[in-house]
Amino acid sequence: MRTDRRRFLTRLTFSSVLTVASAPTSSAFAQIAGEDPSTDTDRDDTRADGAQARPAGSQGFRGVRPGEERVIEGVDVCWCPPGRFLMGSPSTELDRRSDESQVEVTLTKGFWTAKHEVTQKQWIELMGSFPGQRPSAQFGEGDDVPVYWVTFDDAEMFCAAVTRKAHRSNALPTGWEFRLPTEAQWEYACRAATVTAFSVGGSLAKHQANFGEGPPVRGAPAPGRARPVGSYPANPWGLQDMHGNVWEWCRDWYHAQLPGGTDADLYESKGVTNRDGTTSRVRRGGAWIESAPFCRSACRLRFEPHRRSDHIGFRVVGVER
Repeated sequence: MRTDRRRFLTRLTFSSVLTVASAPTSSAFAQIAGEDPSTDTDRDDTRADGAQARPAGSQGFRGVRPGEERVIEGVDVCWCPPGRFLMGSPSTELDRRSDESQVEVTLTKGFWTAKHEVTQKQWIELMGSFPGQRPSAQFGEGDDVPVYWVTFDDAEMFCAAVTRKAHRSNALPTGWEFRLPTEAQWEYACRAATVTAFSVGGSLAKHQANFGEGPPVRGAPAPGRARPVGSYPANPWGLQDMHGNVWEWCRDWYHAQLPGGTDADLYESKGVTNRDGTTSRVRRGGAWIESAPFCRSACRLRFEPHRRSDHIGFRVVGVER
């Protein structure tokens, strides 16, 4: 066990060196992140070139390469391959929080992640009306602006509705569904084989994401608003707005310790109790109202699932059941 862990961390550290020396992502780490974790860990991590598409059906619906794109019932998605990574932040990362201690994670199945956060147009076309307060120009309004003022249950209802629609049209195999991502899936997709604080490197600039200058001032006008999705550069796997714009619901209950291991999913496992006796789900990614540290790949905050906010939305993932 200790030997396997040492081998894994050695590979990861070597990959980190390559990342810092060359670009936000490294081919060595990408091979580890994109490997088939069901095979022997002692094998060569290099994957063969020229992989062929799988036959039709549930298996054939899987992607072939990281970042491969397709459209499913109007949802642009990018492929995130199965793999392993270190979830959380190292102790040396600037502005890290105490609940980000790193854990090893293995994801045995690849999944499709929405290229963008769910937009106001997508919500209305599928659901018919907004579930709570209508979006406004004050916080961001428009067909291509992310939907917000949505509870956790609202987001889950959207996922169920788009799954039913995609099954009826045969755009989605019966063995697949849309849902909210687990924390592990969200961070894995956000990092896209990078190991720095942001998928773009160690810092975040205004031309790279929609985020605020500092903590919001109580009673003062909002310092910004949500922007149309796709307004900023994509990460190495083609995903946009993983940093900033609006916070994104995850399906996990909030726990003080990150869930490590294989295919961690804390959907059913309630965690930390709030002072009022409630429990919270996890939100990820930061928002237009937050400063850059809250937009880091590892940053995680809690939020009660019945509450709504002017800067919390979501994106969907397509997963194999």
